[in-house]
Amino acid sequence: MMRLMTELSSLTLDDLAADASEIRARLNRFRTSLGRFFVKRQHIIDLMVVSAVAREPLLLVGVPGTAKSELVTKFRDALGVSQDDYFEYLLTRFTEPSEVMGPIDIKQLREGRFVRRVGGRLPDAKLVFLDEVFKSNSAILNALLTVINERKYYQDGQPVKVPLEVLFGATNEIPEHAELGALRDRFALKVICHSVQDDHFVELIDAGLDGQTHKETNARPWVEGHASLDDILRAGRYLTLTMADQKETRDGVERDRDRFFPEEVMREFRRVLKTIRREDEIFVSDRRVVKLYRLLRTRAWLFHGGRVERDDLRLLAHLGETREELALLEEKVPTLLGL
Repeated sequence: MMRLMTELSSLTLDDLAADASEIRARLNRFRTSLGRFFVKRQHIIDLMVVSAVAREPLLLVGVPGTAKSELVTKFRDALGVSQDDYFEYLLTRFTEPSEVMGPIDIKQLREGRFVRRVGGRLPDAKLVFLDEVFKSNSAILNALLTVINERKYYQDGQPVKVPLEVLFGATNEIPEHAELGALRDRFALKVICHSVQDDHFVELIDAGLDGQTHKETNARPWVEGHASLDDILRAGRYLTLTMADQKETRDGVERDRDRFFPEEVMREFRRVLKTIRREDEIFVSDRRVVKLYRLLRTRAWLFHGGRVERDDLRLLAHLGETREELALLEEKVPTLLGL
């Protein structure tokens, strides 16, 4: 696991550029193929892929029975992520830190060292799914913030890197408690998993019966081998190096935004953020603005391989901090953009 990370970190932009087009094609086949196994969930799968490549957590919001867990499970299966590299947990207010971060090693504790046995727990996983993520207590919350922000946890007071690459959270509702504000902000994008039965009743029944058959026969037809977690990681590394690549010109330094983020689209980006802050009091932190740049660039590369376009700004519909704000932005952002 760590060997793969070492290999990726040693790859240069030139190393990755040769395969970037094929990796992009594989990821697009992956996302469109996986969408066939859900009813009206393609836009969520697209967000999952974009967030995974950008290494940004994504929050799925919806009442029970709206396929939140199933989306993550099939996403993991289709990427071929092994059980050893995956951690999933349903959090409650009674969940102990040892259940998520690993139990204390009693033998080492007797020797005066505070060390957790992390095998099979969050600090040992590459892909993580935390259901009801906001129900965690303060001890787990603090550990999660460190893992998400800095990709590390502490063993006996010493920081240790985690292999975490992809994080999905889920919640029935987004609580507005102030103490959870930091965790809410770490999820740069949030998406509502709406019920689909009103408009897609028959398709829902057909898909549900197919899913039950697959479960009872232990079949996984969505595992088609289109892409792997390695493709996700290589795409992310390629985009990171591309965005960091600055070129000297006669007029100064040419940055990523000069090459891939047209001025007119940047103006629209700023206009939408200012509008929702002024009219709807939806504030986007400076940290999230930077994350949004990376997410927009990732979507643009994945969907059309080039510069950010007005259509990529659809991502701004997922900036709400509450379910009500998300529902508002779902309609308002496309209207503001004329889409």
